Amino acid sequence: MTADRHFTGDADVDQLLFSWGRVIRDAEGWARGFALSIQRDRKKPGWKPSARQLSVMRQMVAELPAFEGSGDGQVIELEG
Repeated sequence: MTADRHFTGDADVDQLLFSWGRVIRDAEGWARGFALSIQRDRKKPGWKPSARQLSVMRQMVAELPAFEGSGDGQVIELEG
């Protein structure tokens, strides 16, 4: 398996797919099913999302938190 099988060649779509694992982890219900179907379909040779799929994908990625984790965003300084 080569790395290019996971990319579409469309920079906009590939950027969305870069965050797709986080989308899957955060999604629930219908959104999770949609995210998993995109994850499955993206492995098919020549796959590109439809206009509607792309619109939903953009919305789902835009709704992701700015950073991962459940902390309060404080920086922990290490002595050393």
